This record gives sequence, C-alpha cells and structure tokens, in this order.
Amino acid sequence: MDRIQKQELWMTDPYFDEETRKELKAIEGEEAELYDRFYKDLDFGTGGLRGVIGAGTNRMNCYTIRKATQGLANFIIKEGGQEKGVAIAYDSRHMSQEFSDEAALCLNANGIKTYRFSSLRPTPELSFTVRELGCIAGIVITASHNPPEYNGYKVYWEDGAQITAPKDKQIIAEVNAVEDYASVKTMKKEEAIEKGLYQVIDKELDDRYMEELHKQVMNQECLDEVAKEIKIVYTPLHGTGNLLVRRILKELGFEQVFVVPEQELPDGDFPTVSYPNPEDPKAFTLALKLAKEKDADLVLATDPDADRLGVYAKDSKTGEYMSFTGNMSGLLIAEYVLSQKKEKGILPENGALVKTIVSSNMADAITEEYGITLIEVLTGFKYIGEQIKFFEQNHNYEYLFGFEESYGCLLGTYARDKDAVVAVMALCEAAAYYKTKGLTLWDQMLRIYEKYGYYKEDLATLTLKGEEGSKKIQSMLEEMRKNPPKKFGEYTVEAVRDYKEGVRTDLKTGVKEKTHLPTSNVLYYELSEDAWCCVRPSGTEPKIKFYIGVKGNDIEDAKQRAEGLKKALLEG
Repeated sequence: MDRIQKQELWMTDPYFDEETRKELKAIEGEEAELYDRFYKDLDFGTGGLRGVIGAGTNRMNCYTIRKATQGLANFIIKEGGQEKGVAIAYDSRHMSQEFSDEAALCLNANGIKTYRFSSLRPTPELSFTVRELGCIAGIVITASHNPPEYNGYKVYWEDGAQITAPKDKQIIAEVNAVEDYASVKTMKKEEAIEKGLYQVIDKELDDRYMEELHKQVMNQECLDEVAKEIKIVYTPLHGTGNLLVRRILKELGFEQVFVVPEQELPDGDFPTVSYPNPEDPKAFTLALKLAKEKDADLVLATDPDADRLGVYAKDSKTGEYMSFTGNMSGLLIAEYVLSQKKEKGILPENGALVKTIVSSNMADAITEEYGITLIEVLTGFKYIGEQIKFFEQNHNYEYLFGFEESYGCLLGTYARDKDAVVAVMALCEAAAYYKTKGLTLWDQMLRIYEKYGYYKEDLATLTLKGEEGSKKIQSMLEEMRKNPPKKFGEYTVEAVRDYKEGVRTDLKTGVKEKTHLPTSNVLYYELSEDAWCCVRPSGTEPKIKFYIGVKGNDIEDAKQRAEGLKKALLEG
C-alpha cells in the first residue's frame, strides 16, 4: 500500500475513530504535512517508538501503539512468556495514560496479563517492577526529555533492561510483520478486569522500590548528623519524580527540601520550560531563582520520566551556583562509592564500573586508582543494564556503578536502567558526608579534578528533520568513513573505531582489531593528548551528535581545548 492509499484509508475507513478522521480532514491540501505523516510507518527501533503525537502512520497514536503492542504480544507468545505478564508505567505527557491503556488491552486480548500502575511513575521504577514481579517484559509510555508534542513507547525484557540483541531485532521483525491495523487485537477494559487479565498496581511496589534504594546508603551516621542542615531545591520539571524524590529525601533525614512550586505538578505542556531536559541550563531558571532565595546548597532537576538528573551546587567561595555535567555528577558518585567501599574494606577485587564510549575518560583514571575493571559499552543505558546480566550469568565481575554522559547513572542492581531517584539519594548522601569533612560538593569536584586531571567533555548536535534530513545524516557518516580525517584542530587522529564494521584501526601501525561490541553506526576517533571525539546519529531524535573529550592543565585550559576541538569537528 502506497502513501496515498494509506492516507485515504485513514481518512475514510470506519475502523479509525471520528476524531482521527477529523484531524486529517482539517489538514487536507497541506501536502508536506500529510506526506510526513504517511510516507512511512513510525519506526519501531531498538528503543521502541518515539514520535510526534497525531494521526497518521508516522505519528504516535492509539493505532500505532496497538500495532507495536500486537507485534510484542506475538513475540511474547512465541517465547512462551505469556503467563509471566507485562508491567506497564507511564509519565505525565499528553496521551500517556491513554496509550498505556491501549497497550494493556491489546496484550490482554492476546491472553497476556498486565500489571499497570494506577498513576504516573518514573521509568526506573518500571525497570524494577519487571524484575520484582517476574514479568516477561515491561512497557513505559514516555518520550523522556523530548518537547511536549512528542511521546514514546519503550520496551523492557525480563532482566529489567531495555531490549538488546538479538531480541531487539526479533521484536522489531514481529512489529513490522503486523501490516493490517484492523487485525490488531483489543478488548474492553471491564472485560479484561473481570477476567483477571488487567491488574492495577501502585503503593506496594513503591514501598518495595524504596526498600531497595535504602540498601544503597553507605553512611547513615553522616546523614543523621548533618542532613537536616542541608538545603535542597528540587524540580521534577512537571514530570514523574516529585513524590518519590521527596519521599527518599525525607526518609534519609533531609528536612529542608524546597520544591519549585510552578513545576511541581504534572503537566504535559511543560509550560515553564521550552525543553524539559535537565541537560539544558534554561530548565534550571526557576530552580536557581528559588535557590538564591533559600540560600540552598544543592539544586536538583529530574526529567519527565525521572531517569536523568541535573545538578547545581553552591561554590562556597563565590556564592555562585556551579553546574555539573552528567559526567561530573556520575564521576563524583563513582569516587564517593568506591572510596567508601575501600575505606570500609568492602571493595571487591572483581569489581567493575561500566560506562558508555562517549562518557568521560576520567573513569579510566578512577578505576585504575581503585584497582577495579572498567568496561565500555555502546551509547544507551540498556547496554550498561545488559552488562549486569552478563556479570550474574558469568560470575566474572561484581557491578559497582554505571553511568553515561547524558545525565544518567545506576547504583545497585535492583533496576537495569538509569535512575534519577537513586542518583538524588547518592548525591545528597555524598553532600552530607563531605559536609562532615568541611567540604561542599563543588569543593569535592575540584579535589577530584586535582587528583585525576582536568577532563572536559562537550556535545554538539545538528538537527536535520524529515526524510531529507535522515538521508543527509547517513551521507555525512559515510563520507567520514570513506575519507577518515587525519587531524581535528590541534589534535592528531591516532586510531579510528568504526562500530558499524566492528573494527579499530591504529593509524600509526595500520593494525586492525575487533571492537567486540554490537554493530552500530558510530565513528570514534582516539586523538593525541588523551583527547577523543565521536560521531553518531541519535536513535530517538532527528539529530547527528558530535561528542568530544579533552584533558587540560586546569579548568580554563580544558574549557578552551574543548571549544577548539568542537569548532574543528563542526567545521570539518
């Protein structure tokens, strides 16, 4: 069926509801818009679905949700996992509640029991719930930090991590095999409840999740001593983090927690931010204003599905609030956890820290300092979660910590996705510990730089929307593959890792070796002076991303080196 036929079907077939047909009729004659809505099916990639909400095959709507879920149901049945059931959570975005119901009822119609949260919950709690209830899979309806017009659909497998090879490709094949929307199964909610297929879950899972967080605490005595003195400003950015973040802080003994009132309640419009992403400094505008009023020590923001955490900490010398990148907060937690385990004599010899290839090289220095193994994985926290599964299967390493540059980390193995709630807990505990030593978190970050070196990372993105944009991104990568650069600015390229080919080439010796990582359309350049850069298309947005990392003589030198490398990469 071609684009025009699909479009006509959606506009006339009584299978599609009246609102859908009205929406499409209202844009009749807008050829570019209609083309974008129907030129393809919304891609079900390795992370599931993500797209703009609206009518059409290339949009997020109840029909594309049902189609994806039918494919997932078919795979679950083939795997013989229908008796285990599927856990479902959703965030504060438009249509999240409705999409979660559509997914549940499609699974129910296929004889698969669902455990759906009664109200919005963070993504990491869904990851935990899959494991806790022994489900075959999990679904969370979220577009994470994307703008308000987006929503998404992420699939987790029974280990609690997002789907990885080979199951990712197998599920994608099943979803793509569902061509006729009208063939997708669904049923009435009342009937599903009556048959015991649709079960609502809520507080009991919250309590069990909290118990796991408390197990990660390392210095309760420090919390008892100074937690009540520390002032924290927190914003959930209209998302799912509000209740659980405040709960864990209260239970740890923090009494001075101030929530940004304008951003406290869930709101799919995200009216106070242009982009609900704690990586964006503008997302902190209201929080920093409140922090100055309250003379706060820490300023924290979680993204709408509460898997990412942004941080500012007060510089006690200047009184200014200093921002932490995802690398910085991840490394600070890593240093805290490893130093405390060593001090307490519980640092395992076979301990491992896991990071993505685009995260800071300071992790190499930290793992060397503590005599543990560093394992690098492809971009995407699912690969960190996957490593925990491998450690348990092979009994070769003990997982200690995992982080990625995009403001995500995980302490503990109760979940298999990044968790902003546990990150809040760990950072605030670290703040209490260092306060007993007369240090702020910013003081400690400076000490880490002095100890390991002034590492600096940055990211540049180029947004190229639509079919033409997608083609341009692919051609840019192919050009870099065909004609590998010899230099980026002042840095010489010493080796190239082509993860699409699975090969690392040493440019000095010409020696080639396997990367031993899954295939991915990513180019990574090892540069002189411990610098690096990496180019990859986003898996969830119409963007090509340029990651860089340098090591300087001090903070200012590292900053200048990073700016120079970024400029060279974008202009080259």
